[in-house]
Amino acid sequence: MKLRRPDLPRLGFGAAALGNLYTAVSDETARAAADVALAAGVDYFDTAPHYGFGLSESRLGALLPGAARISTKVGRRLVPIEAPADAVRHGFAGAAPFEPVFDYSYDGVMAAFEASLARLGRDRVDVLLAHDLGRMTHGDAHPAQLKTFLEGGYRAMVELREAGLAGAIGLGVNEWEVCLEASAHADFDVFLLAGRYTLLEQSALDSFLPQCVAKGASVIVGGPFNSGILVEDAGSGAPLHYNYEPAPQEIIDRVARLRAVCRDHGVALPAAALRFPLAHPAVISVIPGLASAEQVSQALGWLDAPIPAGFWRDLRQAGLLHDHAPVPEDEVPA
Repeated sequence: MKLRRPDLPRLGFGAAALGNLYTAVSDETARAAADVALAAGVDYFDTAPHYGFGLSESRLGALLPGAARISTKVGRRLVPIEAPADAVRHGFAGAAPFEPVFDYSYDGVMAAFEASLARLGRDRVDVLLAHDLGRMTHGDAHPAQLKTFLEGGYRAMVELREAGLAGAIGLGVNEWEVCLEASAHADFDVFLLAGRYTLLEQSALDSFLPQCVAKGASVIVGGPFNSGILVEDAGSGAPLHYNYEPAPQEIIDRVARLRAVCRDHGVALPAAALRFPLAHPAVISVIPGLASAEQVSQALGWLDAPIPAGFWRDLRQAGLLHDHAPVPEDEVPA
């Protein structure tokens, strides 16, 4: 099967925060963030039914023009429940009265996709991803969930792509290992890999990313700041976050070493974190989570900030960069 390469900008908009991830975001704030992004040419938005239990998708449906590019996800059904309007559930504040239930079956994927189109106000999406497969999420239930997907949900996604309802199909996950495992049984156009190919973590270079290059599969890098630690102010005294939890000391120490090299070269750590993944030939877009117009403007500034070639060289010499990690070519002297 010939793989389809999505046509996406280098910088995309991770829209989990528009589903009130950890804290409520007003409609006005969401609109301002989307407007600034669109005006700057950032017209790719990634969402999922899980983000605010439909809120992120519904907001994007109301905010975005038809020409904007969207990826959304399948693998969970939203089941109505009784819940307080101000409840914080699964990390989402003021969550809508639904419970997300994993369902990777053929019928479950079809139903979830139809519901997403209704919330988005669209008749198709640019990229459709199976959400959160893998042992990190499912533990001992992972083999059964993957089997259900490969025997049912994957077939549904292929049909949706062939019908023109999804431009490309793939996985949206937090671990590259499941991408390799699933790829042994099925073909995927694209992988959205969150937090596993960053300035802090590069083990994906050992097997996953080379396979993507060999097969022609594309990679969208989510979580370029590793849940916050690569963008949070280390001097504020506030907790630092890694992998959606308080960061362990070994991660804090490694980031401190990254910051030291940044200081030596006058480089903002978030700028390096955004630029680094884009140097890999398989990576087509990086999508930080964005919640406000200010954050969008910051990301745009970081993406365009000059970074001297010596910075990448010193990172490698300090053992902070994988030996085979590509770095931005425009900053490497001939």
